[in-house]
Amino acid sequence: MKRILSILSASVLMLISLTSCHEEYTTYSDAEYVMFADTLSSNVITADNELFSVSVASTVACDYDRTFGVEIVDQGSNAIEGKHFTLLSNKVVIPAGERAVDVQLRGHYANITDADSLGVVLRLVVPEKVQWNLYEGWTTHKATFYKACPWDINNFTGWCVLSSMLIYNYPGTNTAFQKLVKVDKVDDTHVILRDAFYEGYDVIIGFDATDPAEPKVTMDADQVLSDEGSVFGMFHGDDRILGKASPYNTSYFNSCRKFAVLWTYVYVENVGEAVGAVGDFYNVMEWVTEEEANRIMREGL
Repeated sequence: MKRILSILSASVLMLISLTSCHEEYTTYSDAEYVMFADTLSSNVITADNELFSVSVASTVACDYDRTFGVEIVDQGSNAIEGKHFTLLSNKVVIPAGERAVDVQLRGHYANITDADSLGVVLRLVVPEKVQWNLYEGWTTHKATFYKACPWDINNFTGWCVLSSMLIYNYPGTNTAFQKLVKVDKVDDTHVILRDAFYEGYDVIIGFDATDPAEPKVTMDADQVLSDEGSVFGMFHGDDRILGKASPYNTSYFNSCRKFAVLWTYVYVENVGEAVGAVGDFYNVMEWVTEEEANRIMREGL
C-alpha cells in the first residue's frame, strides 16, 4: 500500500515531469539529480502477491542507461533480510529515456506473524554529483510492511467481544461497556450483530475487502440501535436512536487478528426529520473462539 506522497515529494515529481535532457525549454537548470521518490512507504504482503516496490526518480531523462547501487541500512530496520524479506537486486538501472525505476522487494508471507509491523531502510548509492543537497535525506527510504490474511466472512461470525464508547457514555440497561455479542452471517460480505449495543436491537455491518491494504467496515444508515426511553430516560424524537457509519472517521478490520473498528454516528429523528446528533462513537469488536465465549458466559469479562 502506497501512502500519499508528502508535499515535498509532489514537488520533486513535478520537477521530474517538467525537465528533460533533450527539452529545448525547461523550467530550471537541467541538473541531474537522483533520489527516492519519497522517504517512507507502507506496503501490504498477501499470500498471492508478496512483491512490493520503492520508486527511484531522476530529475532528467538521459540517452544512456544509469546504474546505481541499493543497500540495506541496519540502523532503523527491524526486518531481517532472508527471513522477512528479500531485496531482489542490489542495483537499479534507470533505462535510457526514462526518469524513474522501481526497486523491488519480496516479503516472505509465511515468516511474517499476524502482529508484525516490519520496516527496512534502503540507501541509494549514487555519485555525489547527482545528490541534491536541497533535499538531503532523499537517498534513503524506509519501507514498512505487514501481513494481510485472506478474506473469509466466516472468520467474522460466531462470537465477538464488543467494547463500545457508545455504551460507556450511554449504558442504558447494560452493566458494562464491554459485552459478548453473537454474530451471524447475512451474506458473503455482511454479518448481523445480535442485541448489538442494546438488548432487542440487532445491527448489520459490512466488510469491504476489495483493497487488502485498506479493508473497510461499512454500516448502512438509519439502523435502530435502541429506543430513547431505556437509554436517555426521555424522548427527543420519535423514540428511536439511529446509527450509521461515521462520516468523519474510517472504520476498518484486520483479517489476521480478527478484529474490527466501527465508528458509529448516532442521531435522533422525528418522522424522518433530523432532531440532533448524539455523537460519533468508537467501538471495537474482537472475535473469540466458542470455547472463549463459553468461558466468558460462565465467568464474565
